[in-house]
Amino acid sequence: MRTRITAVLLAAAALTPLTLTVPAHAATAAAPWDFDGDGRTDLAIGAPGATVSGKAKAGAVSVVYGSTSGPKTSTRTLLTQDTAGLPGAAEADDAFGSALASADLDRDGYADLLIGVPGEDAYDTDNGSVTLVWGSATGLSGARSLSSPFDRDYDRYGQTLAAGDFDNDGDPDVAVGSTGPVTLTLVSGPVTRTSSPNGASGSRNDWWSATTGVTHLSSGDVTGDGHPRAVLHGRAAHNGAATTALADMTIGNYTDWLQDLPGGFVSAVGDIDGDGHADIAVGNDREASADPAGALGGRVSVVYGGPAGIGLGRAPLVLTQDTAGVPGAAEKGDRFGSGVALGDVNGDGYADLAIGTPGENSAAGAVTVLYGSAAGLTTKGAVSYTQNTAGVPGGSENGDRFGERVTLTDTTGDRRADLAVSAPGENAGDGALWSLRATATGLTTSGATSFGPGTTGVSTAGTPGYGTALAS
Repeated sequence: MRTRITAVLLAAAALTPLTLTVPAHAATAAAPWDFDGDGRTDLAIGAPGATVSGKAKAGAVSVVYGSTSGPKTSTRTLLTQDTAGLPGAAEADDAFGSALASADLDRDGYADLLIGVPGEDAYDTDNGSVTLVWGSATGLSGARSLSSPFDRDYDRYGQTLAAGDFDNDGDPDVAVGSTGPVTLTLVSGPVTRTSSPNGASGSRNDWWSATTGVTHLSSGDVTGDGHPRAVLHGRAAHNGAATTALADMTIGNYTDWLQDLPGGFVSAVGDIDGDGHADIAVGNDREASADPAGALGGRVSVVYGGPAGIGLGRAPLVLTQDTAGVPGAAEKGDRFGSGVALGDVNGDGYADLAIGTPGENSAAGAVTVLYGSAAGLTTKGAVSYTQNTAGVPGGSENGDRFGERVTLTDTTGDRRADLAVSAPGENAGDGALWSLRATATGLTTSGATSFGPGTTGVSTAGTPGYGTALAS
């Protein structure tokens, strides 16, 4: 059902149109997160609490490149604002790496990396910025800032990011969440290494609070028409409740018409039932006492896509740890749904769902994987993983928060989605990352790997929170 939102303020700035020359080898744009163009996705891991050059919480991002055996820490790139070629300089509380997104923005055949820096003092305190790092045959190299014309009309610009051809003109765009008068900015493509973006629009309305702004973004082809819609998350202005909606940014004032989704704080988009329409998994890890859309231990709502956006006549599937077939039991503070990811683990053509439960067992944490089918998501064969699962490195400890963030992407190049799990509380706030390989029968813990910030060059001073942001 479409919901009309009133009290919309839309500002737009049109810059001189730019002509983009696409290199001959870039007939097809690279898939997101494949920064070196080798057909395997790479892992970008944000540590916004990392100390850089003595500056606390300046933030860092480590990129570990994929290989036939999965993420390979010996081939990696460390990015901070003190990295040569990156704009700005590391400063305390910049929180570089708070948000991550990827697309082949310059259409050269290599995916590029977008990094949110919401604490950057660009024009005033915590105005925020976005750094764009370019992909190449040798990995990430060279960068620019991605600005918008609304530089004094928002705060914490870059607190969340998404990329895709939102305006359906053939060029990838960037959606940026922030707080303040402008809470959502669409920076229009093409975006090249030397030219200005091709315009931007910014908006706010009474659907979400300007204080918290747009807090999370995801996107996918929900209607099956070939271009993505954006899933917007925020907090209601009148009571602070989680609010989630689907937006079509081909509409000039895209926040004037939104499709309501179940309230939640994170989401993932993928085709669970193989019908050509991407579906939406919305995670809400709050208790009902803390959020009207919450539930005991947290919940995940799956909304099926269709030609009109949300699939008409098909009720959302609501999952908790008390749902028949889902491992575990719903308990206060479990935070089921803190992280969600969709990807085809077993290569059967249906997207599968990974759900993080970082509050499980005194915040030791767990991850549950459910499989897609022609009939939709099923609990048959659902599996739960913790650090105490045989083959998973390490051991469960209170406060690890294993499952805070999850991704399902093909890091090995075998066309199956491998699982990556972060635990930002591991080792007293250092954080860590786990990778489990996919097979034709599902995930395996055989050969599972784990690594922390020190392995990839991130300082362990303070509490870096490695994995607070994770590519998804």
